[in-house]
Amino acid sequence: MADRAYRRPQLKTLLTRIREPRRFIQVIAGPRQAGKTTLARQAIDASGLSATYASADEPSLRDRTWLEAQWDAARLQARDAGRRGALLVLDEAQKVPDWSETIKRLWDEDSAAQVPLRVILLGSAPLLVQRGLTESLAGRFEMIRLTHWSYPEMNEAFGFDLERYVFFGGYPGAAPLVRDHERWARYILDSLVETTLSRDILLLTRVDKPALLRQLFRLGCDYSGQVLSYQKMLGQLQEAGNTTTLAHYLELLAGAGMLTGLQKFSGSRVRQRGSSPKLLALNTALVSATSGVSARHARRDPDLWGRLTETAVGAHLVNTAQGTEVEVFYWRERNREVDFVLRRGRRLTAIEVTSGRRKGSFPGLAAFTAAFAPTRVLLVGGQGVPLSEFLGLPAAGWLR
Repeated sequence: MADRAYRRPQLKTLLTRIREPRRFIQVIAGPRQAGKTTLARQAIDASGLSATYASADEPSLRDRTWLEAQWDAARLQARDAGRRGALLVLDEAQKVPDWSETIKRLWDEDSAAQVPLRVILLGSAPLLVQRGLTESLAGRFEMIRLTHWSYPEMNEAFGFDLERYVFFGGYPGAAPLVRDHERWARYILDSLVETTLSRDILLLTRVDKPALLRQLFRLGCDYSGQVLSYQKMLGQLQEAGNTTTLAHYLELLAGAGMLTGLQKFSGSRVRQRGSSPKLLALNTALVSATSGVSARHARRDPDLWGRLTETAVGAHLVNTAQGTEVEVFYWRERNREVDFVLRRGRRLTAIEVTSGRRKGSFPGLAAFTAAFAPTRVLLVGGQGVPLSEFLGLPAAGWLR
């Protein structure tokens, strides 16, 4: 497959780190289909080290004894290899009970005995943190974050043009299926969405209302790119809940790389936290697959295509801001709105997406500029920055 041959830029960083003297556990974190396993396997091949790869993605079959057995097997390889050492890759380690305490003990034992074993952990960053990464393994790891595939990556690996990327998004495993829309949509919904909900969220996190979580995900896809108060969300959902529960479930969905709720920019962090969120799918494939509309029909629907375009821009900003100091917001005051606001320190960039929507004037940008004096004001699409160019530069690049 093309994605197997494609090299993500993080590979160079990972190889540099595992070729250094043994210092830190390397943590590769990201949502499903971000390429964590592929990246680890490419690092194994390129490093030339003896390696053990083990996956705990079936948590009912994995326990601490299993984890210790994988580690012991890798220890033997490391000792046999002498100073060169060996590599242990543990996929979905957070699904093993007491995984972080066990790994801490084993890592510290090897450090004391000077066993040259390098270790890579793969998983979802929020779940890894929630289940002990920053507590038990504090000071012992470095993190490499992977996000959904960008437009340049999908273009290079699969030949996606801009329209195909806006509709089909950045899931490499689904790319070979795009000529069969029904099959592609079922793959997204069954193999990615449902697996993420049931195995990455519900199985590892306490969720008292699973039906509400699923409904919220669907609602977020239907309203991606729109500001919706928690009270209005409750009015749209059949399962009873409250605003605190919805905010928590949005955080879980964001941690899984599916859906987030952007906060309103106000200059005050207290006010930002209390604002109505702007719902945003983190991969346009999620909106397209749940819409039930084909790519051809979506392109003929200006409103839907406009939402997909705005979602593509917003998802790109949120995904590329992860692990950086860049924050992403929206802004709205009465009937004036700015689609996205980037902040890093005192620098602000206001962004309005025009592709797919006819906007003759931009009162929101004018009002925001008068109130906050942003460093940059950008139009994306139409007469502004071409969408393809915008999607080729990470969020931090638009704050320069």
